[in-house]
Amino acid sequence: MNALPTQRYSVIQPPIETLLTWIKSGEIAIPEIQRPFVWDATKVRNFLDSLFQGFPVGYLIAWRNPNIRLKDGTLSAGKRILIDGQQRVTALMASLLGREVVNKNYQKVRIRIAFNPKEKIFEVTNPAIEKDSSWLSDISLVFNPHTSLFELAKRYCEKNPDITIDEVFKSIELLRGITNNQIGLIELDSELDIETVTEIFIRVNSEGVPLSQADFAMSKIAVNETYGGNMLRKAIDYFCHLTVNPEFINVIKEDSEFAGSEFFPKMTWLCGESSHLYEPSYTDMLRVAFTSQFKRGRLSELVALLSGRNFETRSYEEAIVEDSFSRLKKGVLDFINETNFQRFVMIIRSAGFVHSSLLGSQNALNFAYILYLTMRAQGIPAGEIERYVRRWYVMSILTGRYSGNLEGAMDYDIRQMHIQGVQPYLDAIIGSELSETFWEVALPQALNTSVASSPYFRVFQAAQVKLGDRGFLSRDITVRELVEIRSDVHHIFPRDYLKKKGFSRGQYNQIANYVIAQSEINIAIGNKEPRVYFSELLAQCQGGPKKYGNLTDLQELKENLAMNCIPEGMEEATSDDYDEFLRKRRKLMAEKIRTYFEKL
Repeated sequence: MNALPTQRYSVIQPPIETLLTWIKSGEIAIPEIQRPFVWDATKVRNFLDSLFQGFPVGYLIAWRNPNIRLKDGTLSAGKRILIDGQQRVTALMASLLGREVVNKNYQKVRIRIAFNPKEKIFEVTNPAIEKDSSWLSDISLVFNPHTSLFELAKRYCEKNPDITIDEVFKSIELLRGITNNQIGLIELDSELDIETVTEIFIRVNSEGVPLSQADFAMSKIAVNETYGGNMLRKAIDYFCHLTVNPEFINVIKEDSEFAGSEFFPKMTWLCGESSHLYEPSYTDMLRVAFTSQFKRGRLSELVALLSGRNFETRSYEEAIVEDSFSRLKKGVLDFINETNFQRFVMIIRSAGFVHSSLLGSQNALNFAYILYLTMRAQGIPAGEIERYVRRWYVMSILTGRYSGNLEGAMDYDIRQMHIQGVQPYLDAIIGSELSETFWEVALPQALNTSVASSPYFRVFQAAQVKLGDRGFLSRDITVRELVEIRSDVHHIFPRDYLKKKGFSRGQYNQIANYVIAQSEINIAIGNKEPRVYFSELLAQCQGGPKKYGNLTDLQELKENLAMNCIPEGMEEATSDDYDEFLRKRRKLMAEKIRTYFEKL
């Protein structure tokens, strides 16, 4: 008979006052900026009211860090990391203790909650409440240990003679009694691995929102001040925010400790940038920094290494913690390095991806940066790096290499690059993935889709940008200019025309029916049948009236249609020819993408 598994957690019910004391003393660690406080003030009010009424408010979940063997051989007991409940605990600290919180815009704010002793109700403090003597406009005063409740009640009664001091005192005591309420705390065993902890979180959390492995890693980083984890965590978070909003630099400057760190001067270059093609999240930066430095692709292993995990002995050692933080720091510094970041973005742009609308797979972009950093660290010539990064990035998008088992694919690729050698491995994979069969059969079939955000249509647009193609029926304006500034996705067989002929959305929105065109050309075509407006185009190029753009030469028209992969004979095309048109154009689009790829 099999024994039941040992329980891997404990459940305790500490009073809220004890919980707050643990947090202030560091017994329970809440990473300073692990996640901004996203609750609005109304949600804080409702949470306090539930506590006041004695309603259940859910469990907190803490995961105790493993005991780490120090250099002198002794064991250091790990802190508890709060992995679920940060918003609730932060709400308590903000409202009861009067502490500032960092909101979703990374600004420090005070959340003030008012209490009415007569009605025993809560409200978010506003100017009207501040003027109303029946409200205590900031309950943090009640929880201040230096506040005399008797004096507070006495002053309240002086302004509100319709209530006795005894009634006010009892009401305020009930409010202060919130901290005596118990709250459930599930403490997970330190020996549990990250996958198990994640599974527990999903099962216990009523909303079923899974914590990512990056969240765990960020917690590990932020609470380790011994090896500078708190500053490293800020560097990751601040850089990512700066790529989106360069003006955020003013908020960072207010963090004097960080502004004086080695990280700050290495990211100020972002202030002069108005927009960025690559806007990484903290998960993206962690993944790139970790994989490029540790030659591993699974973030759960980063969590283990930051905890001091020795994979061979299965013990936890301080030396591994120290080494892991040192390597991760180098990876982060390499990531935010101005030369690295800007050259990488330049390489992606040089492949035709000149606008964020053309970037579909952030994971493919992340691995392209991993590849760039890996090759640069190995001293491979810049020209070779550019060529391989471009080709690998496009191959990844066309084959969906990082759209399925992301971490498995990244882990395999980075390991094989170091085993086989980067260039031999890349050549072998590209050759096998993008075979003759792919170009002639698989890609035309993949282009049979009505998903406008299809990676294949994005690559087709990038190919047109790279090859210098002009917009559909444009004599002078290029696809690049249209993508970067202003363009319309035009239906070659107009959508309304096909709808009236009985075609479904999935049929008329085929990406093989799309071209990039100037708005005025798109408007001029309207819902005309192809044979009508193409016949008018031919007439326009033979001295007839100009109806569509500035093309007036038959040779220029022929070149433009070839650039945009338009099959011949469109001046005779009707709805009966639509399916055959799609088949021919998919083949032409696949051929253009192949020509483009071979030039990368």
